[in-house]
Amino acid sequence: MVRDIGASTSRESMTEAGRPWGPVLFALLAACMASPVLAQAAPDEAAAPRRIATAVRVESGAIEVDGVLDEAAWSAALPLSDLVQKEPTEGAAPSERTEVRFAYDGEALYVGARMEAEGGTASIQAPMGRRDQVALAEYILVSLDTYLDRRTAHSFGVSAAGVRIDHFHRSDNEGDVDRGFDPIWEARVTVDEDGWSAEMWIPFSQLRFDDRDDQVWGLNVHRWIPSKNEDNYWILVPRTEQGWASRFGDLQGIADIPSSYRVELLPYLAGGSTIHGDRDPDDPFDDGRNLEARMGLDLKMGLGPNLTLDATVRPDFGQVEVDPAVVNLSVNETFNQERRPFFTEGSQLLSGSINNYFYSRRIGAPPAGGRASGDYVDYPGETPILGAAKVTGRLPSGTSIGVLAAVTGEEHARIYDAGEELFEGVRVQPLATWGVARVQQEFGTAGSTASLFVAGVQREFGEDDPLAAYEPRRALTVATESLWRLAGGTYELGVSGGVSHVNGDPDAILRVQRAAPRYYQRPDATHVNLDPERTSLSGYKATVSLDKVAGTHWLWAIFLDAESPGVEFNDVGRLSGADGLQARQSLTYRETQPGELFRNYRIQFTHLTEWNYAGDARWIQLSSSGNVTFDNFWSASASLNLDLPAQEWQLTRGGPSMETPREWRASLRLQNSGSAETRWSISTGFGGDEFGGWSASADGQLSLLPGDRWQVTVSPSFSRQVTSRQYFTALDGGPEITYGERYIFAFIDRTTLSMQTRVNFTLKPDVNLDIYAQPFASSGRYRDFGELLAPRSRYLRTYGEAEGTTIERTESGSWAVTDGADSFVLSNRDFNLRSFRSTAVLRWEWRPGSTLYLVWQQDRSRRLTSDVRAGVGDVFGSLGESGDNFFAVKVSYWLGL
Repeated sequence: MVRDIGASTSRESMTEAGRPWGPVLFALLAACMASPVLAQAAPDEAAAPRRIATAVRVESGAIEVDGVLDEAAWSAALPLSDLVQKEPTEGAAPSERTEVRFAYDGEALYVGARMEAEGGTASIQAPMGRRDQVALAEYILVSLDTYLDRRTAHSFGVSAAGVRIDHFHRSDNEGDVDRGFDPIWEARVTVDEDGWSAEMWIPFSQLRFDDRDDQVWGLNVHRWIPSKNEDNYWILVPRTEQGWASRFGDLQGIADIPSSYRVELLPYLAGGSTIHGDRDPDDPFDDGRNLEARMGLDLKMGLGPNLTLDATVRPDFGQVEVDPAVVNLSVNETFNQERRPFFTEGSQLLSGSINNYFYSRRIGAPPAGGRASGDYVDYPGETPILGAAKVTGRLPSGTSIGVLAAVTGEEHARIYDAGEELFEGVRVQPLATWGVARVQQEFGTAGSTASLFVAGVQREFGEDDPLAAYEPRRALTVATESLWRLAGGTYELGVSGGVSHVNGDPDAILRVQRAAPRYYQRPDATHVNLDPERTSLSGYKATVSLDKVAGTHWLWAIFLDAESPGVEFNDVGRLSGADGLQARQSLTYRETQPGELFRNYRIQFTHLTEWNYAGDARWIQLSSSGNVTFDNFWSASASLNLDLPAQEWQLTRGGPSMETPREWRASLRLQNSGSAETRWSISTGFGGDEFGGWSASADGQLSLLPGDRWQVTVSPSFSRQVTSRQYFTALDGGPEITYGERYIFAFIDRTTLSMQTRVNFTLKPDVNLDIYAQPFASSGRYRDFGELLAPRSRYLRTYGEAEGTTIERTESGSWAVTDGADSFVLSNRDFNLRSFRSTAVLRWEWRPGSTLYLVWQQDRSRRLTSDVRAGVGDVFGSLGESGDNFFAVKVSYWLGL
């Protein structure tokens, strides 16, 4: 397993006093008071009659879903056919005719579509792929606003190869989708010499809608023809305007259908085996096979017509893709993407647009409690989730609800002492209860929203519990967020704020104070201080933004944000650094109408400054970026960033503030059309700083279709970075000017290479083999050691160059340093690391909603204390390193009650 490599932090802490709250709070208050007035004064969109499509009622069994529209029922349904182009020529007539019909019975909505193809079967681009992966295939997509709230929509579609598409549009934005939405429905297609046909069966039990006799749903239809880069829509949203569901037409004619009160059960059985490549035969916790079996249950139930309850007991996520390898030498935590299905579906209803407040991977994370030592230790890699439940949905009043509760179990590490032949269990994680709730209310014709968010965790520590020293007993976050869409959605005013509170034993709160986001122990800090007697810590976050998001050419954005020194989200959310006041402004010019050379282009300029609460500028950045799409649909982008010297209090890991050097970075990227069967992209970046640090990187991606059933994507990457101010360690015995400590830094020469590879084989739309593999290599070599010259300085006393200092490398690779009468040794932290991580999953949906998984995961690695630079041979050599193999079989069975 690849772990972060770097020095541990030394000391940390602070409290809040004398902070410049006034301007920020005044701005928040003024914005809150002014926003409703602006919203009411904003002109509404011009009322225009909505386009109408009609569904006809048919007898149950009148339509067989086989992809052939030969039933008489389809003849009775009037076709929807008046689509228009968005690409390549906005507003033009489609190059190929599309007809879509709608019918329904007492159980489901039926969609029948006929897509003509000018060039016959040979012109239809239809590679196979797994569910939702259809970017390279021609498809038809139907979007339904079943609540008729003009804000959200559910989309159902199918490619010309029969691959299903389904996702949930979480806001009035076509690109804001939740791909974790996987309802139970069916689709079939047929292809002939003149085009292709599709039939869809969408049960009402899988939709949420208001309980009324006559249903009217928002509707849009989208056909994508990749061979021509052609996008056709029934309802066109111009390139220069915002909106999605708010602009839909209406689907009428659906009446007297039952409200959905469905109950779905999904029990599963799973078994697995972990085989360790470097097995110790004397390890009593490793019998060579390490067999295990699990069983659990998922439940989905409709709570009235608008809300859905999802619950899980002992969930299993063994089929989820492994996290990529990373070497992190910074002070910031690595935050990995959430891939677990229970937490991804409906995630926007829980977290909203601010991702600090809730980070679902905290639930079930590896234990953070006490450590265990012995001759052999079996330490758990994660905390078991005993059960979890969430309620999500939208009410007729325009209120969206997301509530999640989870319980994680007590966890133990197993220890074996060979001398005494003693087995012992050490408790490393307590029982914990988690809760997250978010309520959002929509108002106004343009789609404005206001929301309230609450999240917290309660850990069950006993009296004199040693684990209570590691984590807070309770953590709570309360936040509110409002977004006013003004002038018909041309402008957006956002106001949000949140408060956090953690409490627990003094040792636990001391850890929070000393943690990297705060470093309250900073010796030169005047606005915070470390208090070892504290049993709680509180703070706040506040944000105001005003953006012009629509218009022909000019767009702009203003952003103000404050995070107080005491704010803490890391128990339930995520936070890299508190103690910041940020102001960001950007100006954008764009052209969306195709010209002789470019289809569109955009140029943006941004200025960002962040101060801490003592008034020190800790980040000053000027940046510019641009992108262009050429007439052949190739695209290019470039950026240039300049960071000016500023004070950064995290660099010394709890020591005094240190100035950052002047630094610049530039990047370039070029890619071909996203609809090409063979897609590629290349990008490069380079930069440097005033002390001789530099960086260069190159990345690429190549996606191929070796056959109709195969998709292969290879993403090689290379980076070489020489960092001139890499923190190494802090030692006692320093000069008085640096508070008696030596804050030691060095140049580090780092090389990182990886080759992420994905292979997808689709035997048929419901049988897929997905392979993800990441060979990875990284190396780092330290040189030119020195200590911080003075607080707030960016200069070092370089050992061997500064008067009275010497530095020599020993036979063991460490560094012997003398400074006058003092001498000390710096350990050898050079590294050369190889890693290979992979996941292979065979999925077979053997009946609607029921799935069989066969899983093989590998985690191979090797780390050497070596100054040998990583090369291509290390990347491919990682495949032969020793490591763990995990095999699992999982089967789930869907029961619809």
